[in-house]
Amino acid sequence: MAKTVAATGCGKIEIVKRPDLQRFVVLPKRWIVERTFAWISRNRRLMRDFERYTRTVAAFVRLAMIRIMLRCLIRSTQCS
Repeated sequence: MAKTVAATGCGKIEIVKRPDLQRFVVLPKRWIVERTFAWISRNRRLMRDFERYTRTVAAFVRLAMIRIMLRCLIRSTQCS
């Protein structure tokens, strides 16, 4: 994955290590990823692993993200 990001020329990979497993520590940016996964899993087709091909799953994840981004854009334009 790091090679792919380096080839595109944009993006930054930051690996966050857990300091201690015995106590709760807020990790930076982790909530953004978990929130996005929760939004994606709201789509009925992506709730379970029904698809045979990974290309199909990738296409449905892309469609789910397009739907999420369009909703955010619509909300931001209505407020302006």
